[in-house]
This record gives sequence, C-alpha cells and structure tokens, in this order.
Amino acid sequence: MTNALIQTVTDRIIKRSKETRQAYLADCKANMRPGPRRRRLTEGNVAHASAACPVLEKTEILGAKWANIGIVTAYNDMLSAHQPFERFPSIIKHAARRAGATAQVAGGVPAMCDGVTQGQDGMELSLFSRDIIAYSTAIALSHDMFDGVIHLGVCDKIVPGLMIAALRYGYLPQIFAPAGPMPSGISNPEKARIRQLFAEGKVGREELLAAESASYHAPGTCTFYGTANTNQMLMEIMGMQLPGASFVHPNTPLRDAITAQTTRRLVSMTNMGESFTPACDIIDERAIVNGLVGLMATGGSTNLTIHLSAIAKSAGILINWDDYSDISKAVPLICKIYPNGISDVNHFHAAGGMAYLIHELINEGLVHTDVTTVAGGEGLIEYTREPIKNAHADPDPVLFRKGPTESLDPEILGSVKTPFREDGGLRLMSGNLGRGVMKISAVKREHWIVEAPAIVINHQNELMEMHKSGILERDFVAVVRFQGPAANGMPELHKLTPVLGALQDKGYKVALVTDGRMSGASGKVPAAIHMHPEALHNGPLAKVRSGDIIRLDAETGTIDVISPEELDSREVAARPKPDNLSALGMNMFAPMREQADNAEAGASVLGDPEWAAHLRRPLA
Repeated sequence: MTNALIQTVTDRIIKRSKETRQAYLADCKANMRPGPRRRRLTEGNVAHASAACPVLEKTEILGAKWANIGIVTAYNDMLSAHQPFERFPSIIKHAARRAGATAQVAGGVPAMCDGVTQGQDGMELSLFSRDIIAYSTAIALSHDMFDGVIHLGVCDKIVPGLMIAALRYGYLPQIFAPAGPMPSGISNPEKARIRQLFAEGKVGREELLAAESASYHAPGTCTFYGTANTNQMLMEIMGMQLPGASFVHPNTPLRDAITAQTTRRLVSMTNMGESFTPACDIIDERAIVNGLVGLMATGGSTNLTIHLSAIAKSAGILINWDDYSDISKAVPLICKIYPNGISDVNHFHAAGGMAYLIHELINEGLVHTDVTTVAGGEGLIEYTREPIKNAHADPDPVLFRKGPTESLDPEILGSVKTPFREDGGLRLMSGNLGRGVMKISAVKREHWIVEAPAIVINHQNELMEMHKSGILERDFVAVVRFQGPAANGMPELHKLTPVLGALQDKGYKVALVTDGRMSGASGKVPAAIHMHPEALHNGPLAKVRSGDIIRLDAETGTIDVISPEELDSREVAARPKPDNLSALGMNMFAPMREQADNAEAGASVLGDPEWAAHLRRPLA
C-alpha cells in the first residue's frame, strides 16, 4: 500500500495536471502511426537518409521492413563521463542487426562540464545548455526516420535536456544507455580538505592540482553524488533505463553487454516489436513522484529541483516545490554518499545500489510499483533485480538476478526503519526574501539556524576578494544576487564553498542566500538557493543592503530580513553592468535570458506547445 502522504501528493499533481496531461497524451496519440515511420517519407527523403549506410543497412532501410533506431549522442572526449560513448554506436548497431533492426546516429548534442567551467564565465551558459540540448535532440529526431531512440548522456544538463526532448517526442519508444562512473580515486573528503586548505592559503596550486587529478583520473562519471549521478538514479527509478545500468564501470564486458541489451530491448519496444512502449506511457505522474522519492531517499542534487520541474512540464505534468517539500517530509534519507557521507557511488553500488534502494522503498510503500518502464514485466519491481553478463550471450547478453534485500554496508545504505535522517534533507525556504530551496542533508544541525548581518554582493568574486583581504572573519550571511536565469543564466556558485566552509570551521556563523545555484554536490554550509523572484525581476534580494539582519532557519523553512517594513519601502538596486558580455559568446544568449522561467517552473526557455497554455499560470 502506498504511503498516505505520497499518494496525497500524487493525487494533487494528477488533479493539477489534468488538462495539460490529457492534451499532451492526445498530441502524442495523434502522432503515432504503424511502423516503420519512414514509409511516409518520399523516395528522395529516404535515399538521402541512407546514402552513406553500408549495403545491408541501406537495403533494410530502403525496404522499410526493419525498425530503424536513432542514436542521439552527447559524446566528446573532453568529458570523462562522455568519452566512453565513442564506442557505443558500433555496439548499438551490431546489437540492432542481431535483433532484426538498423541503427543510425541521428545527431549529436553539446555536452559541457560544470567541473571545467566552475567559477569561470562559461558557467553562465551551463543551465541554458540544457535547453539547447533539447533543441538539438529535436533537430536530430525531426527527420522522422526512427522507430525508437537511444539517448547517450550522463551529466548535469545533458540527461535533463535529452529527457525534455524525449518527452516532446513522447510518441516514440525511447531508452537511455549510460556510460557509468570512473573507478574511485582519492576520497572525496580528502579532496575537499585540500580545496579548503588552498582557500586558506595553506597549500599551493601544485598540491591542489595533484589532489584534483587524483580524484578525476579516468573515463566515467565523477564519483561523488552530484547532479550527474543523481540523473542516473532518476533514470532508473523513473524506468527510462534498464535495471542496474547506472553504476557499472565503462569499458567493461558487463557495461558493453548492458548497452547491447538496451538496444535489444528498445527494438522490442518499437511498434514493429512485441511490446510497443512509447515514452509518454512511461513518464506519468506516478513516475515523476517516484523520481522525487528517489531524490529525497538518496540526498540528491539540488539542481533537480529545477530539472525535474522542466522534465515533468514536457510531459504535461505540473509540479512545484511544495510537492518536493511534502515528499521530503515523507521519505527518510537512507543513503550516505559524498557530500552526505564519505563514500562514493562505487561504494553505494557495492553496498546494494539501486536494487536494494528500490526494494526498500517498495517494501515501505514509498514508491508506485504499478508503472510502465523500459524493462517491461512487473513495473518497478523489475528494478529490484541486478544485471549479470550472460556467458553465452544468446539471445540476451545480460541476465537479471534478484538483487540484495539487505544492505551490505549499513554505513552507506540504511533502511527506512533505521535512516540517517527522518526526512529527505530538502527544505522549501520561504519568507520576505522570496522562495528557494536548501539542501540540509549534509549540513550539521547546529548550522541550521543562522542570524547575522548581510554582506550583499553581485558576483562571487567579490566575496573571494573580501576573503583575501581578511575582512570576513565574522558572522555573516552572504547575499549573492543578480545570479538568476534572467540575469546571467543562473551559474553555480560552488567556488564559494571552500571559503565559507573554512570560516564555518573556525566557529563563525555563515550562510549563503542567492538567486543562483550551488553545485549538485552542495555540502556543509547552509545555503538558500534558487531564490525567486530573482533580483533582476525586482525580487526582494534587490532591496537587501549590507548590514541588514537576515535570519535563515532550516528548522522552520523560513528566510527573512528582520525589518520587513523598511525592506518594502526601499528602491530596488540597479543591475550591475556585466563585464563579460563579449566573452565566450555571452551576448549570443541574451534572448534566452530574457525568456527564462523562474527556477521553480524549471528555468526553461523552451517555447510551450499548443497544449501547454496552462503551464505559465501560477501553480496551485
């Protein structure tokens, strides 16, 4: 039986989304037709699309008897998580032929790395890259040559962008094939320690570079539990990739076998296979709630408070931060993965991983099991199983066995009855400074309440300079404003974490309030982020002055300036003139900044389809 509060939130979302969801499904149904889809194209269209194919593929594509699979890839060899995708198309094409289908690379999408752009001008393009990925995916699928789609993506904005487009093409069967994490390097706490020592001036760049290189050292996803690995958890618990696919290392026999099995499964999901399963049938209100539950149970990235809203919206489903907050109250934190603990995703996987996690959530009635997934069978129950390589590889390269029902390391994976926290560690923060979110799963309780004078700045580098000059040795709340989607693309402000962490360790009461973002690995410093209305839209942050007393209270979920009457009467601050509009093509993104939604609505710039007229209304 489903937990009462989980069911209440689900029912609320279903009611709120009734009109848009029905219109979305009607739109998807109107675009479905018997396969192969390329039969409606002209001979010239198909000739163009198959001209460069090998003879066998060309024969089958022109003959229009086999399903044709589109591959949308985020491959580049600068991102460790995406470098393994170089080999995937050949694996997919071979597996498709064995399954009686063809496969073509439909298109590539950009994939930038927040780790490379942290603290740099390029970070201001990061969030908008998600919507550009969605646009790029739509272009790849616009040829209407494909009966199903495999998406190759892992990291922060890439998976949400691919998902947004996948749902806009929800009448097609679609599946995700991840690359997996890199092996563990130095421990994440040791990496954080060296970063903080560098911020304090106690070690030099040589020591810092050595630590960073020992942490990020091989192909695969970064091993901490940030946005990239939260994405992978979500794709499993929402049923968009095969059970156990998330955390198998790249370039291993099992990873290659999972990729081949993913292809085989997608062929069977096309309308030329035995179990037609379009994406619109997989992502419904229950799947979105399952994703929210997984986010809370694992202490996932705060970036998903933006991305899940945008993903849901693409399927005609309306969610808001009240839904996140209520689910956080119902779902305890049962994982300790850095930054919520000292272990990484490889340790999580070894301790039982996704199979154990989902088994535990099912047992306690915290997720919906009666959902459609790419695995077929018994809905979410299929995800309590884990993959092993089939030694014979015929017909299936992967077999699925029953996963662990007990944690193999209670220090990493607890249970609902013995959680690490009684809630999901996410707070909705609201008050006279607006609405935002705070990740408290890694913040010690003694730091949950900070009442201190504000230090108001318009760029994170200002705080870095103040730290170097030694004037931050005191209690304060850093208010970093004009960092919202409309102002400058809502960059992550992770650069501030070592400085604020060092001051907190010295015993000072410090906190951060911003209309920008923090890293998906946001850690021990209390931070109310994604605040809206943002300063550029005359939000309350534009009226705060240095010296104002701000009270941030994660116990009650409130964030206020102590003297609201005076705040109301003030003029809003003028936006500082950006100093980087000529750098890195920043001026190209002005139209996107002007069009962006607020963070709670998904911070999206994508145009709404006809059926989505309600999406810009206030959410009840």
